[in-house]
Amino acid sequence: MRLTTTSPRTVLATLTALAATAALVVAAPTATADKATDKPGGGHCARQAKITVPGAEKLMVSCLDDLTTAGTVPSGHSVAADFAGLHAPGTVNPTGVPGIQVDGYFPDTSTTNVNNGWNHDSQFVIRIPDDWNGGLVITGAPGNRTQYANDFIWSDWVLAQGYAFASTDKGNVGINFWDDGSAPGGSVREWNSRVTELTVATKKVLQQVRASKPSRTWMAGISNGGYLVRWQLENRPDLYDGGLDWEGTLLRADGPNLLTYLPSALKNYPAYAATGDQAAHDAMIAAGFAPGSEFLWPFHHQVYWDLTQRIYREEFDPEFDGATKAGTPHCASGTPQCDADYDYASRPAAVKDAMRLVELTGNIKRPLISLQGDLDTLLPIATDQDVYAGLVADAGRGADHRALRIVGGTHTDALVPAFPEQLRPMLPCARAGFDALTAWVEDGTAPPASATVPRPTSGDLLNTCTL
Repeated sequence: MRLTTTSPRTVLATLTALAATAALVVAAPTATADKATDKPGGGHCARQAKITVPGAEKLMVSCLDDLTTAGTVPSGHSVAADFAGLHAPGTVNPTGVPGIQVDGYFPDTSTTNVNNGWNHDSQFVIRIPDDWNGGLVITGAPGNRTQYANDFIWSDWVLAQGYAFASTDKGNVGINFWDDGSAPGGSVREWNSRVTELTVATKKVLQQVRASKPSRTWMAGISNGGYLVRWQLENRPDLYDGGLDWEGTLLRADGPNLLTYLPSALKNYPAYAATGDQAAHDAMIAAGFAPGSEFLWPFHHQVYWDLTQRIYREEFDPEFDGATKAGTPHCASGTPQCDADYDYASRPAAVKDAMRLVELTGNIKRPLISLQGDLDTLLPIATDQDVYAGLVADAGRGADHRALRIVGGTHTDALVPAFPEQLRPMLPCARAGFDALTAWVEDGTAPPASATVPRPTSGDLLNTCTL
């Protein structure tokens, strides 16, 4: 569950019936596109005119000389702010992948996504490289970001390998994602249905363009996107061949979940920061925050813990603060209706029922590789990946799961430059995990065993990772 940025300023700034007809806007093709034939794979952007996205209300098809962010950001086909903070400076990405980009949205009543000037949620992006390898990678936006959030960390990289790529904004975006008119838990429930909707539609688009369904369909995601991977493999395994879960959010009706440990941080950190109070420190460790992560606590207190607690609590338990919307920022423990004193266990059954609508069970039905940093200070590994691995084992699905603990990894790769001796980027390890997943399923290559991955003392940590 990654929020929109790594600074307070940016954090705060930044299924109705199908329409009877779909609006179709086809962008002017490049000169090379004019040479495309009607044969699948017959040239640059071949068969782009055949594209219709089933169920889409709005559609824009573009033929691009470069589908990577090196080309799409300057051309206006991606938004750099949407993926800011998800990778460490110095990360090297491939460029120069020609092909088709499809932008659009599905019918929806919420209007928080302003990308493309549409002011409409349930936006998506689909990219099909000219040199398609037959595979498809599906992602959902992390945190409360939009459909372009995965462009640098996933789209560039998989497109260069020949995969088609698709991503959704999950149907609601921004820090007021909970305010979409649905009942408690409904906004998160929509996330899952939007991923399913996009996966089904993208497979049909590939049939239109390449006269073939994808030979393999993978799902990859970070934070809330990792939660989406888990949910899809548990509930819609018919659509996928496997998944890569990077620091996925764990939601459980009986806990743990965000609302069971974040209040402890909000209540105890101020005392620890002010006086070094040992009892307050110990309470945070007991809540799941990793010993040794203390150097990250000031940043997370300022940026993530408070906002995350309030907006996700509003999604599942809006009655806690009455008419107040998403609580009082940085209120002190003891203040009436303060999220620092929130006690999930004592809340009404309706709150747990809302969480149960979207909870994870561990009953995955396709291969899954999970990885998380041992210094994750937004979603502590002890309350998230470790617990989920136990759920998978309890469901009898342990043979299909690998859980990797990355030493020195935290939730936000953008923090690496601030603490270069203590942290390492997670992105190279996530990409190595994806390669291990595809080799596991396609070639029968044994995946890395569930283990702790040490932090190397030298080498290019920004771009390499050995699992």
